Amino acid sequence: MKRIFTLAFVLVTFAVTAQQKYTINGTVTEAATGETLIGVSVIIPALQTGAITNEYGFYSITLPQGNYEVVFSSLGFVAERLNISLTENITQNISLNNDTEQLDEVVISADVERANIKAPQMSVNTLTAGTIKSIPVVLGEADVIKSILLLPGVTNAGEGSSGFNVRGGAADQNLILLDEATIFNSSHLFGFFSVFNPDAIKDVKLYKGGIPSRYGGRVSSVLEIFQKEGNMKELKINGGIGAVASRLLAEGPIVKDKSAFLVGGRASYAHLFLPLFDIDNSAYFYDLNTKINYRINDRNSIFLSGYFGRDLFDINDSFTNIYGNAVGNFRWNHIFSDKLFSNLSLIYSDYFYGLELDFVGFEWNSGIQNFNLKYDLKHYLTDKLQINYGANNIYYSFNPGKIEPNNPDSGIVEEQLIKKYANESAIYVDVEHDITDKLSVQYGLRLSHFIRLGQDELNVYRDNNPVEFDPFLLIYQEAEPIDVVASSRSDQLESFTNFEPRISASYAFNDDFSIKGSYTRLSQYLHLLSNTSSPTPLDVWTPSGPFVKPQLLDQYAFGVFKNLSDGDFTIETEVYYKDIQNRIDYIDGADLIANNAIEQVILNGEARAYGFEFLLRKNTGRLQGWLAYTLSKSEQRTLPRNENETGINFGEWYNTPYDKPHDISMYANYELDDKWSFNTNFVFQTGRPTNYPIGQFEFQGVVVPYFGLRNVERLPSYHRIDISAVLKPRKNKGRNWQSEWVFSVYNVYNRRNAASINFRENADTGINEAVRTSIFGIVPAVTYNFKF
Repeated sequence: MKRIFTLAFVLVTFAVTAQQKYTINGTVTEAATGETLIGVSVIIPALQTGAITNEYGFYSITLPQGNYEVVFSSLGFVAERLNISLTENITQNISLNNDTEQLDEVVISADVERANIKAPQMSVNTLTAGTIKSIPVVLGEADVIKSILLLPGVTNAGEGSSGFNVRGGAADQNLILLDEATIFNSSHLFGFFSVFNPDAIKDVKLYKGGIPSRYGGRVSSVLEIFQKEGNMKELKINGGIGAVASRLLAEGPIVKDKSAFLVGGRASYAHLFLPLFDIDNSAYFYDLNTKINYRINDRNSIFLSGYFGRDLFDINDSFTNIYGNAVGNFRWNHIFSDKLFSNLSLIYSDYFYGLELDFVGFEWNSGIQNFNLKYDLKHYLTDKLQINYGANNIYYSFNPGKIEPNNPDSGIVEEQLIKKYANESAIYVDVEHDITDKLSVQYGLRLSHFIRLGQDELNVYRDNNPVEFDPFLLIYQEAEPIDVVASSRSDQLESFTNFEPRISASYAFNDDFSIKGSYTRLSQYLHLLSNTSSPTPLDVWTPSGPFVKPQLLDQYAFGVFKNLSDGDFTIETEVYYKDIQNRIDYIDGADLIANNAIEQVILNGEARAYGFEFLLRKNTGRLQGWLAYTLSKSEQRTLPRNENETGINFGEWYNTPYDKPHDISMYANYELDDKWSFNTNFVFQTGRPTNYPIGQFEFQGVVVPYFGLRNVERLPSYHRIDISAVLKPRKNKGRNWQSEWVFSVYNVYNRRNAASINFRENADTGINEAVRTSIFGIVPAVTYNFKF
């Protein structure tokens, strides 16, 4: 009997030992700079499993006790291989060296930008800073927003337009994050440039669908951008001198291997040459990127980052327009244990719009501010199961506008439009679960709550209806208030609560072929008041409340993903369907500027969008790039509220301003040798929906045009080809000073793409004629980049 118990004890001990698991975790950094690296693959070849470093360079993976080879690899870095005896929990920080071998000895692989075949995450595109800098753009200035326009499902309103549209959505439906802080206007000079300095950017990721539960507040997409953290090893300076703007960035250690700083600035100077042509007008921008990080110890790091940008547009010193963003973020990374990582952020964001009219004698200031406290945790339970959870709270202050006299002789009376306040909070949980070797699922839930807080004045309307319908004229018009009530800031005018489930799944038939599907529910509580096809700085944000409901999205997507020729090529195809409730529309003739009762011109409608996306990538060799095609439809409608009304367009579906059925884009990069590289891109898009007059009438000697149904006409199709050549002098080798020349030509064949078409009466013939307005023809540019 004693022998039996002894044998049983040995077997149980062996079984427990065999099942014993331990965790290896750590942070992956770049050896040359100390910068944390996002998306590094941590692979255990023997078990065919692994992990990916998160947004802060942290990884964790739990394995059975044993001896393993661990491979750390990332695009552009030499892979590191470590042999580890896993008999206890291990913290293994690793530094990767840049791959500095010659081009003909290296197989370049765009792993970061390539879709992960087995991961459940879909409808996501990632771009590296190198790719962004290589894409030819107008005036030679590398641009994040212009780069993502080459991806499937992403368009904009045309040249010189701000914002971008994703899968048929409006520009205000995109959540734009810079180091977790919200950017409300992503454009400089009314859309010619974006606010993101390419030298300061570390990572760019665009979520078009299958959006993780940690994100909320917009119903179309999330554009997440992280700035670099700064070089912890040595002082480095880089910059560029371009045709219309220049930039300079410095980074270096405060305490070597422990703390670093980054500061970068850009400014345009084309306005300095205008006086040579006897032009008194000016238009320019400047911005500043800053960041400081401090690694307290292996488990704690703090970061302080900020961005400040301003645009100025001036006409003869009588009209001055100033607008821009200012954001700041204090972040604390803490590692509780081998399996639990946390990030606490305190974020401030401000968008300001100012207008000064000297000839009228007043100035106008408006904007939106928010304060955001968020706490995110990532729990690595096993190598097959990870849980992300957290909470955040955002307090908003909206200033629709304040008018003040700007000189003693002004006849303008000071007036403050009614300020609005709101609070948005959310909690979420998101699970990444590898159910089998072939089936992976990401599922989660976000619970959001929005409170419209009290304000000084709120109109009261008969039947709670701020918009009336005239059955004789068949038009909607503003209703007269029957009362005005006041409330304190602590009061609740309206509140909304929404459950937002998310699920994405991937089934991998093998390492090179998978299918994926996703469902996403999103809520948006802020609305951009704009009745133009492209947002302008004058547009005003307003919160949901008593008369404006939050937008609600349901999106379904299905995709097929395939690697070809051992990963040399990848094919990504997706179909999607989006349904949006409470998409606001406007009555005919709506006046959105300085409107203290915006609810009088707003109607709640609905929108839908559906389409097919195709992306073919070439990932290796001297020639790399992609071909993207999108076939889509984007529509909206506003139904009559009762049998006596007509609705908009008689309640029928009509094209949104962002509907572009065909969208083709191509990007290619060819590395000839270590001295020359060449880049090109081609864009074709169906013309943007618009309205043309269908007739005219004369009233008291004035010819007045009238229009038919909304958005039934289109501008001509848009297309162009851009090229660039990059020269890196061979004398760079072995020198601290590194430089390159970038020669680019935008719109090579000088296509005069229509920004708009207007109609007028010819003064000589009296015949009506159409006039096309174009922004750019062919635009050559030269940029000199340097670093030392």
